[in-house]
Amino acid sequence: MQFQWYPGHMTKAKRQMQEDIKLVDLVIELVDARIPYSSRNPDIDELGKNKARLILLNKSDLADEEQNENWLRYFKELGYYAVRLDARNRGGMKAVQAVIEKACKEKTERDRKRGIKNRPVRAMVVGIPNVGKSTFINTFAGKACAKTGNKPGVTKGKQWIRLNKNVELLDTPGILWPKFEDQRVGLRLALIGSIRDEILNIDELALELIKYLMKSYPQLLKERYELAELAGEVKVLEEITQNRNCVKKGNEPDYAKAAALILEEYRSGKIGRITLESPQNI
Repeated sequence: MQFQWYPGHMTKAKRQMQEDIKLVDLVIELVDARIPYSSRNPDIDELGKNKARLILLNKSDLADEEQNENWLRYFKELGYYAVRLDARNRGGMKAVQAVIEKACKEKTERDRKRGIKNRPVRAMVVGIPNVGKSTFINTFAGKACAKTGNKPGVTKGKQWIRLNKNVELLDTPGILWPKFEDQRVGLRLALIGSIRDEILNIDELALELIKYLMKSYPQLLKERYELAELAGEVKVLEEITQNRNCVKKGNEPDYAKAAALILEEYRSGKIGRITLESPQNI
């Protein structure tokens, strides 16, 4: 299965980020906890190398808890601050706020020594499309989301959003697409729904998912679809088609319907909490 990617605005987005990143203290990067490596763009590391860095593993409620821990450890070993997150849940934002303060402690200390008190941390939220940036910003800000206007000395036209009294966000979030040199990255992005299903072969995609689940989460697969045994991905798809009564006119098996069902149930967490990559297999 081949994945092609033509991000028309990549150069423009990158240039915009290079310009904007000079204005911030902290780069907050959202990744999808089910594919923390494949949902990153490596350019962000280069662009944000002299800034405090926070990685948020969003949708961690859909990911394998043991793998969440592995990925948190992996990112911390690389020198980043990292937090697991469900961006829809307001309850998790206190932990994010605490880590933002910790990540920017040196900057706050420098400000204090210069006699600057209570200057909010300025942050930029980056991440590939569909990873939950807008949801995170809205949940973090709650109802107190207000543009604070142009700052003196800041490039004309740039707007800042006051998320709370301690954090301001530059409202030009960096959108960079992932790089597709490795076809496995394309496959994983397709499996979580980051690539439009209309341009994909859904049957093939479902077979790839079944193959992975047979190897890494056989019990969850068996229980969800009441499978007697796991005798190859094609047999499993056939059995699921039968068990879920996916039929076309004339009582013909509707494999496409079963394939779409499996993908939807994986993406919504109905099969269980499943992570598609671990730090050991990237």
